[in-house]
Amino acid sequence: MIEISKIRKLSLWIFFLPLIAINLCLIISVNPEFLDETIFQVDQIGRSGFSIPYLDGSLSISRASRTFPQYLIFKPAMIITGILLFYYWSNYNRLICNLRNTENFKYKFRLFGILSAIFLIIHSIFLGVKFDIQLYKLFRRVVLLLFIIFELIAQGMLVNYLYNVKDKVSEIINKKILILKICLVSILVIVAIASLPILVTKGNTHFKHALEWNYFVGVIAFYLMTFFFWRRTT
Repeated sequence: MIEISKIRKLSLWIFFLPLIAINLCLIISVNPEFLDETIFQVDQIGRSGFSIPYLDGSLSISRASRTFPQYLIFKPAMIITGILLFYYWSNYNRLICNLRNTENFKYKFRLFGILSAIFLIIHSIFLGVKFDIQLYKLFRRVVLLLFIIFELIAQGMLVNYLYNVKDKVSEIINKKILILKICLVSILVIVAIASLPILVTKGNTHFKHALEWNYFVGVIAFYLMTFFFWRRTT
């Protein structure tokens, strides 16, 4: 099926593009001297000492990516990722329609997937834009939260649909990867719920930052698994 080929290609882009972008921003933040005396001199806010935020949480993704020149990498990468997500969920909708003989049906996972893409793009556009208004700060947090919520809902619904048709497509899927996808989504949901009391209170900054980096990788790891889930078809 042509949708499978498109989905496999899109899944790699959706995983590697944002992963490379945030880590390039991290490298620039901890090594700002490399760009000193150039037109890409790093803003003071975006500078950091040596940090492995996945472990020590001493730097947030926002701080590493919202200032010049990091946002030149981060914003385009995330906007493109959002566009790729739109095509990913649309192609998956067509694929599930073919598998379940429900032509032109709009599954709910498509809606939530596209909504997550829209909120990712909105968050990326407004990241680094400064307005000293409390309502604006709340708006940014809500947009990011909605991206995560809709993404998890879409992933969970899709995994459920795939589980229901697994026997019908057993020859072109890897059932072990399907189990891994189910485990990943379950862990992401459990971690989100368990961390909520900490996230809504002040303090624990390093924990929040470390969670942010690792959680982001966990969310996009879903797409890497997609590449290995579907076997190559002709």
